[in-house]
Amino acid sequence: MKEDLIKLCKDIPGDIGFYYKDIKSKKVISFNENQLFIAASVIKIPVLVETLKQVENGNINKDHKVKVLKKYKVPSCGALTYMHDDLEVTIEDLYTLMIIHSDNTATNMLVDMLGMENINNTLKDLGCNNSKINRLLFDAKAQNEGIENYITPYEIGYLLEKIYDGEIISKSISKEIERILKLQRLNHKMPYLLPQNIEIGHKTGEDCGITHDVGIVYSKKPFIFCFASNNIDVIKAEDLLRKMAFICYEESIK
Repeated sequence: MKEDLIKLCKDIPGDIGFYYKDIKSKKVISFNENQLFIAASVIKIPVLVETLKQVENGNINKDHKVKVLKKYKVPSCGALTYMHDDLEVTIEDLYTLMIIHSDNTATNMLVDMLGMENINNTLKDLGCNNSKINRLLFDAKAQNEGIENYITPYEIGYLLEKIYDGEIISKSISKEIERILKLQRLNHKMPYLLPQNIEIGHKTGEDCGITHDVGIVYSKKPFIFCFASNNIDVIKAEDLLRKMAFICYEESIK
């Protein structure tokens, strides 16, 4: 299995990283797992962690309503950009839409509310020293200056395992993250070749030359699956991602 997965990663041009872990046996297969990748929407997992941390600390209330101001609206993914200005939504609405529909407007509203420094400090406290949020989504000025958000497949996999184990900040936060990841509506990557009855909690990411999918597959032997790619032919990379996820799934039901 290890040789098959790594060969697949080498079969197409571009930067590819992969991290697999059988949660029960602790078996790990990885490739470029510590390489930095432009995060795209996978950065929304750390934003979710910080949101729920501040909810639990009492800094914000998940039922508090905020207005979706025009200044926050950025292009898709998501729905809030297309809603009328000054629509009122709750904090819980924002963090749910940020994950299940990858809503970029919701994400930027939360980042502005939470503070980038707080998100990054929480990542460091959790043991993630390389994954980092450095700019809002669709901040063209910052992007033109070379400022990007970054992840590594290993660190996201590490966060996912702690979520599974109930160890991200608290058991209640971990359970809420699991619940939301399982509601994911963007299911054309990792779940595509897997049986429909298999529960998966995951988060995708995509942009020009970028495609990711990271998550937990709750099969007979649950496993972590993190695929990241930059400078890639997206169609070929997503086909590769699907094949790799299926190989991992087949191993998990033996």
